[in-house]
Amino acid sequence: MTETWKRWQDWATVVLGVLLFITPFIFGATGMAAVAWTAYVGGLLLVIAGLWSLSAPSMHFTEYSEIVIGVLVFVAPFVLGFTGITYMAWSDWIAGILAVLLGGSVVFSQGGMQQLAGQR
Repeated sequence: MTETWKRWQDWATVVLGVLLFITPFIFGATGMAAVAWTAYVGGLLLVIAGLWSLSAPSMHFTEYSEIVIGVLVFVAPFVLGFTGITYMAWSDWIAGILAVLLGGSVVFSQGGMQQLAGQR
């Protein structure tokens, strides 16, 4: 069993969330509502999910929340129609893929699929 506040994947998720949150400021996209709010909300949710996973590493469903948030961040440029703003769309796509990979790596390395299903 892992100790709390030790898993590197969860720390990376927190950093990823912070980076996603600040991308509208870096790229000067704060005036574009859908673009900026996607980064703010997605980044904040990743930070919360990462901290939650760090504080309770035995609760595998927290990793699934990181995966779901990653998928939502990835599809946001398509759904909200800002694929033409490439610098922000790419930020979401990269952050989404990394969030899925980080959450998924913990799930599969610790047998989260079997534990979630009640198997050992």
